[in-house]
Amino acid sequence: MATMEAKILKILRAQKKKPLTVRELAKKAAIRKGDKEAFKELLDSLTADNRLMEKNGKLVLAENLGLVPGRIVKVTGTFGFARPQDADKDVFIPGRMLAGSLPGDAVLLKVSKASLSSGSGELPEGEVFKITNQANVKFSAVLELTADGVAQVVPDRYLRFPVRLSPQKLLGAKAGDKVLCEISRRGERHSEHRARILEVFGSAEGAAACCRAVLAANGISPEFPPEALEQAQAIAAGQGIHPKELGNRLDLRAQPIFTIDGADSKDLDDAISLRRRDDGGWELGVHIADVSYYVTHGTPLDREAMERGTSVYYADAVIPMLPPELSNGICSLNPGEDRLAFSALMRLDAEGKIAEYSFVKTVISSRVKGIYSEVNAILAGTADEALQKKYDGLTGIISEMKALAELLTKRRYTRGGVNLESTESKIVLDEAGVAVDVVPRERGESEMMIEEFMLTANEAAATFALEKALPFVYRVHENPAPDKTGALYDVLEQLGVKAQRPKAGVTSVQLAAILEKVRDTPVERVVNTLVLRSMTKAKYSERCTGHFGLALHNYTHFTSPIRRYPDLTIHRILSGYVTGMKKENIDRRFQKFVSESAIQSSEREVAAMTAERSCEDCYKAEFMRAHIGEEFEGVITSVTAFGLYVQLPSTVEGLLHISAFPEGQWQPDGNLSFTERHTGAKMRLGDKLRIRVAAADVSAGTVDFALA
Repeated sequence: MATMEAKILKILRAQKKKPLTVRELAKKAAIRKGDKEAFKELLDSLTADNRLMEKNGKLVLAENLGLVPGRIVKVTGTFGFARPQDADKDVFIPGRMLAGSLPGDAVLLKVSKASLSSGSGELPEGEVFKITNQANVKFSAVLELTADGVAQVVPDRYLRFPVRLSPQKLLGAKAGDKVLCEISRRGERHSEHRARILEVFGSAEGAAACCRAVLAANGISPEFPPEALEQAQAIAAGQGIHPKELGNRLDLRAQPIFTIDGADSKDLDDAISLRRRDDGGWELGVHIADVSYYVTHGTPLDREAMERGTSVYYADAVIPMLPPELSNGICSLNPGEDRLAFSALMRLDAEGKIAEYSFVKTVISSRVKGIYSEVNAILAGTADEALQKKYDGLTGIISEMKALAELLTKRRYTRGGVNLESTESKIVLDEAGVAVDVVPRERGESEMMIEEFMLTANEAAATFALEKALPFVYRVHENPAPDKTGALYDVLEQLGVKAQRPKAGVTSVQLAAILEKVRDTPVERVVNTLVLRSMTKAKYSERCTGHFGLALHNYTHFTSPIRRYPDLTIHRILSGYVTGMKKENIDRRFQKFVSESAIQSSEREVAAMTAERSCEDCYKAEFMRAHIGEEFEGVITSVTAFGLYVQLPSTVEGLLHISAFPEGQWQPDGNLSFTERHTGAKMRLGDKLRIRVAAADVSAGTVDFALA
C-alpha cells in the first residue's frame, strides 16, 4: 500500500493543477486487476484526509491547488486566524473569507502572497477554501437582550461577536448572567449561526460564577463520574497496606523522610530524605506517592484521570485529577502514616553531579508535614521554640538540603539553564468568595530547594528510561524560533541592553546571560517577559528531544502522579521494569499508549493553563473594581498598536488604551514604545507610569487604566 501511495502521489504531483479521472490515474499507475480494491481504498483514504480533491468528477492533489490543511484558532466580528498544519505562524483571514468557520474547525486554507503586519510580525493572509470537519464549539458567554428584545450571547474569548440564541427556554438565565453555550446551528456566515444555553452560572459580575463558566467551557468538571468515585471509595475503604505488599518493598519507615509543601496543600505527593556521605557527596531520596499501585491501566479511575490530564488550581480551589479519597487520602504522603512510594534513590558527588541512581518500590512514613514558610524560618534562623520542636531531629538535614540545593542551582546556571523570574499571583478571598486582595506569591529558599530536588529526580528518571530503551513520555522544550529570537534582540538593542546577536540559533547559555545582565535593573521585569515570549511552550512527547530552558538533554515529569497524568504514565512503565516485566512485554503494552498519553497530556495542560489564567484574570478584575478611581504606579510591560499594558506591583495588569493617552499624535514604534509626533515625548517598555483605575470588567477579566 505504501509503494502504491508513493506512486499515486508522484503521478498527481506531476499533473500539477490538471486533474485526472480515476480510470486515467489507474492507467498511469499501471494498477493491476488484483490491486483495484486496494487502489479504491487508497483513494478513499486520501480523499478523507483532504489530500485529494474532486474537481468536476476528476481528481487533483489539494497541494497542487495551493491548499493546506489547518485549524481555525480565533474569530472576531470582522476577521479570524487559522494555524496551518506543521506551521508556527498563523494565517490572517478577512471576515468575508472565513466561510462561517469557527475556532476548532479543521479547514483547507488557500494562502495568498499578501501579508498583514501585527504584533507577531508579518502574518500571511488567506481564505477558508473548505471546512473539512466542524468542531463542537462550546464557550462561556454573557446573556444579553437586544433593544428589540431578542436574546443573544456575547462570548468571552475566541468568538468575538454576539451569537443569537435558537428559540428555546433560557434555563432561568437573566440578562447579565454568565452561561455555557454551544453552537446549535451553523450558517454560511457568522451572523447566521445560532447557539443554545447549556448551563447557567449566575451574575457575570461575580468572579466565582465567571470562573465556573470558564472551567466548563474548557471541559473541566469538579464532578467525577459515579464509576470512578465508586472505585476510589472502595480503594480508600481498604484496610491499610497488605502485608504481602510490604514484603515486596524496601522498608524506609525508619528513615527521616518528610514532605515540604504549601500550608494549604492536601495532595502531598513528594517527600525528601538526605544524608551527607563521608566522601563529601550526598545520598538524596525523592520519594513519590505510588499512585500507579492504586490506579491501574484501563480502570474507570484511570480513564477519568487521562481525560482530565492534570489537576487545575485557581484562587483558593483545586479541581483534582483524582478523587479526594485518593489525592488527599491513601495516596497523599500524610505525616505519621505508612504510605506506598516509588523512590528515586540518588548518589551525588561533592559537586552535586548524579553519580548513581536507582528506582525502588518502597514503603515510607513521613516524619512531619513541612511547610514552606516554616522551613524558610528555620533556614533564616528565626524559628521559634514551637517550630524547633515540630522539626526536632530534622533541622540539621534541612541545613544540608540548603547546601545541596545551592550546588544544584549553581550547576544549572553553569550549564545554561534559563532562570526566568516570573511573578505568580496570590488571590485573597473573603468568606463570601470575593477577591479582596491580589499579592505576588513569594518563593523562598525552601521552595527553590524542593524544585531543585524534583528536577534532579526527573532528570534521573529520563536518563534511566533512555538507558533501558523503554517506551516513555518525556518533557520536551524546543529551541526558540529564529524569527522570535530575532525580534527579541531587536527590542534588546532598542532598550540599550548589550547582547551579541547569535549568528545561528540562540542557545540557552546566551539567554541566561541576558537575564543575568539585566538582573536588578529597571528593565529586568520587561526583559524577563520578552525572553519568555520568545521561547516555545514545553510539551510532552514520546521522543526525547531535550529541554532548552533547563539545558538538559534528558528530562521527564516523574514527581507528581497525583496531579499529572504523564507522571502516572511513566510510573507504570518504570514499575513494570523494576518489578521484572520483560522488555518485550513493556514495549507491546506501552509503545502506542505513550504517544496517546503525551498528546492528551499536552492538550489538557493547555486547557488547564488557559482556564487558570482566565479565572485569575476574572478575580483580579473583581478586586480592582473596588479600586476604581484610585491611583497606582506601574510599569509598562507590553506595547501594542492600540495601547500599553501596565503592570502594578500587585501583579494586576491593565490596558492604557491609546484613546486615554495625553493629547497629541501618538505613533507606535514597533513593540517598544509610543512617540508623540510633535514633541518627541515617549512612553516605552520598562517606563514607570502613574495610572488611575478607570474600569474593570469581571466577566471579560480585563482592567482599563487612565493616566493619573
